[in-house]
Parts: sequence; structure tokens; C-alpha cells
Amino acid sequence: MGNSIATTDWRALSADLWEMCKPKVVLLMIITSLVGMALATPGWVDPWVLVFGNLGIALVAASGAAINHIVDERIDQRMQRTERRPIATGRVTPTMGVAFAAVLALIGSVLLVVFTNVLTMWLTLAALVGYAFIYTGFLKRATPQNIVIGGLAGAAPPLLGWVAVTGQVDPMALLLVLIVFTWTPPHFWALAIHRRDDYARAEVPMLPVTHGVAYTQLFIILYTFLLTVVTALPFLILEAGRLYLLAAILLNLRFLYWAFRLREDVKHAMPTFKYSITYLLWLFTALLADHYLTMFLGTAS
Repeated sequence: MGNSIATTDWRALSADLWEMCKPKVVLLMIITSLVGMALATPGWVDPWVLVFGNLGIALVAASGAAINHIVDERIDQRMQRTERRPIATGRVTPTMGVAFAAVLALIGSVLLVVFTNVLTMWLTLAALVGYAFIYTGFLKRATPQNIVIGGLAGAAPPLLGWVAVTGQVDPMALLLVLIVFTWTPPHFWALAIHRRDDYARAEVPMLPVTHGVAYTQLFIILYTFLLTVVTALPFLILEAGRLYLLAAILLNLRFLYWAFRLREDVKHAMPTFKYSITYLLWLFTALLADHYLTMFLGTAS
């Protein structure tokens, strides 16, 4: 009986710690990191770098997510979307959460040093500090432009993947960061519109709370147009081909469709948010497919 209870408690704790890692968010980040790795080399990525580099980045990202749960405990308790989170409910104590985050960051950092390079480790830790402390601890509570300024940390994974392969920062890597950076505001503001009452109750100055829904709807459209321009740059600077360009055009047209639908009615906020996730996934998949298609065609010729 005692062993059964202990097993149940361990499973519950494991599930809570897993939730604190925000696995779906981290998975999307690792997909962009993987694409950064692939685009950084004309051939195949070294398997050790591919596996353990992404694992290291994922663990450090998960550490940042866990710290986010700890720092946002009071905010999470006031929001319907987050009130059942492990730290907010007390199922995991802040002390345990800090220890868990520290172990994840340590293991991830060691993997990055051993299997990639020191620059990747430092950049990954800088992204952790930017997200977990600068954005979550300060910007989120200080300004309605929080997600714009703080979005740089979340946009880092493709750069981290690139540097893991090359050991240096190159212009194309920064362009990949710019794409994710530009994508972040319309992506998150759509969710913020849907959860505006939650954010108001928690006294978080998200744009729909401080400036109104109509203002935010307009800026989602403007940022989506800007994103359309930014995502054309890889083709314009000859770093991506026609396959990517076609995919980018179609994906951007669909994003603009949802942005204008959201402008008409707030009931389209969640569909816009969900599409934005699909958008980023397929955009980076198109970059990957275009890269390897070009490689195969070059090999064949």
C-alpha cells in the first residue's frame, strides 16, 4: 500500500515538473533551433551536435520556463488560464522549483559545452536570463510593450542552433532571429486579447488591457504586414529559394486573413493565436525543405 502511494506521488510530481517545463513551447523552440543548425552548413549536421546540442538548448529553455512559473506565482493564481499550475496551487514549492530549474540549466549548459561550444552555452544562458528574469521578472509588469522588448529572448533558438554548428554569429542567423522576433507580437497579442480579462485581473499591463482591444487588433495587422516583409528577406538575399518563397507567401496571406478576421470580431482571437503557431512551424519547415532540396539538386548536378 505504501509503495503504491509513493509511486502515485512520484508520478504526480513528475507530471507537475514536466508541466513546468512548458514542453509544447520548448518543442517549437527546438524546431527553430534545428532549422538554424541545418541552414548553418551546406551538408548534414553532425549527429552529436544535432542531438545533444538541441537537448542542451531544450533543457536550458525548460529551466527558463520553470523559473517563469516561480516568478509568476501570484499572477498565475489570479488568472483562469494559469491558476492550476503546479507552483500556483502549491503542488510544487518554490524551493523545489528553483532546485529543479537549476539542475536543468546546469545539465543543459554542460551538454552545450561538451558537444557544441562555449559561445552557444553563453548565448543560451543569456536567453534564459532575458526570458526568465528580464521579461518575466521586470518587463511583463512594467510596460505594455513587454512582449515586443522581451521577445528577443524567445527568438534566440535559431541563432543558438546556428552557433552550435559554426561557433560564430552570422547575418543569416540574425535574420532567423528577426523572423521569430517579428512573429512574436501578433502571436502573443492574439492570446492576450482572448485572455484580456485575466490579464486585467492580474494587473499585467498587456496591450489589450492598457490600450484597448481595437488598438491591439490594429497592431496585430501592422506587425503581420511587417512579418510578410521580413520573411521575404531570406529569398531576397539569396539564402532561400522559390520553394521557401512560395510557402512564405501562402502562409503570410493566411496570417493576414486571420489578422483581419480578428479585427472584425474578437471571437477570432484564439483561431488567430493557434494559426500563428502553425505558421511558424510550417515556415521553418519550408526553410528546411528548401535548404535540403537545394543541396540535393546541387549534388545531382
